[in-house]
Amino acid sequence: MGWIKNIWIDFWRDESGMGVVEIILIIVVLIAMVVIFKEQITTLVNSIWESINGSAKKVYS
Repeated sequence: MGWIKNIWIDFWRDESGMGVVEIILIIVVLIAMVVIFKEQITTLVNSIWESINGSAKKVYS
């Protein structure tokens, strides 16, 4: 019975997979934020793109 306890303790203390779990959680949070703020992000990117195009037209005109 003591060997089961030792296996459980070794399993509980093993943190080798923690990096993967943390990365997956960060990706899930980022995807959720993109879904929630999709309209605002699209508006911001379009505004930045129009500004870049306007500046490029001034340079090449």
